[in-house]
Amino acid sequence: MTTIKQWQMTALNADFELAEIPAPPLQSGEALVEIAGCGVCHTDLSFWHDGVRTKKALPLTLGHEISGTVADGPPALIGKKVVIPAVLPCGDCELCRKGRSNICQNQLMPGNDFHGGFASHIVVPHRYLCPVPDAVLQRYELAELAVIADAISTPYQVVQKSGLEPGDFAIVIGVGGVGTYGALIAKIKGARVLAIDINDEKLAAAKNHGVDAVLNTRDMNSKTVKNRVRDIARELGVSPYGWKIFEISGATPGQELAFNLLTYASTLSVVGFTMNKLEVRLSNLMAFDAELIGTWGCKPELYPEVVGLIADGRLDIHDLVQTFPMSRINEVFRDALAHRYDRRSVLTPDFE
Repeated sequence: MTTIKQWQMTALNADFELAEIPAPPLQSGEALVEIAGCGVCHTDLSFWHDGVRTKKALPLTLGHEISGTVADGPPALIGKKVVIPAVLPCGDCELCRKGRSNICQNQLMPGNDFHGGFASHIVVPHRYLCPVPDAVLQRYELAELAVIADAISTPYQVVQKSGLEPGDFAIVIGVGGVGTYGALIAKIKGARVLAIDINDEKLAAAKNHGVDAVLNTRDMNSKTVKNRVRDIARELGVSPYGWKIFEISGATPGQELAFNLLTYASTLSVVGFTMNKLEVRLSNLMAFDAELIGTWGCKPELYPEVVGLIADGRLDIHDLVQTFPMSRINEVFRDALAHRYDRRSVLTPDFE
């Protein structure tokens, strides 16, 4: 193979353009992966629509949620089905050595630091490629498993970081994709889970997948919401203290609500991203002896655990993913921006 075909972002809000570039020679530590699928993430929309700057200048091929087959590299890897971590750390720096590889300052992110997954192939460091067991491939198409790279692994890491224990009350704000996976992972970990959103269809899907309760907060003020959440906690038989709150909406109202739900010994985990600012009273953290934590991606060391949830059937993603030919990228991005999908969209290469 001498060239790689890509759909490149050339300007803010402009249609992606088909391009063909020379395949770079592999350097030490690299592998060439033939892409099976690449998910469309909120971060991609932020780059394309909101003007969040990429580290590599345009034109750039976006996409960091990637699965595929190793086509070239170390002989032991060739032919392996893999998921590419969305955050590729160096593995050797201070943060990596302290178990914080997801925020390695030497990290590389496909579709940000270098050309990403809306392409036929990608060249990546092979150190942290996550193999996909045959047992998983018997139940899912490799393309569908692209969602592991971000939509599933990111909430998995934050649930781990939150210290959630069986019997805890988990409140997930925003269940339109990543939030659904977060709610299901919290349920798998033994929590009683409340899903909050302003979309009845998304809430119904979360309920159908096993969350314990749902709440549509459209047209509710914060006091009404908090009172209703307290009622739901009592109905579910959980403690009024130590709530695990996960803000995954990435919207200002969702973040304000999440902070307002803080109570004694609770933990608020911020997963959703927005460029907007909000005004909060930080002293609530002191008064409630509460914790506020963030998360960035997922350290590659956790990926095998995420794959394990799918391998043993605890996490069923069959009706949470939809695939489209990559040639429909412009249509899919516009529809994703307009919130027309209730499942994670994955683009599959259809280059001639």
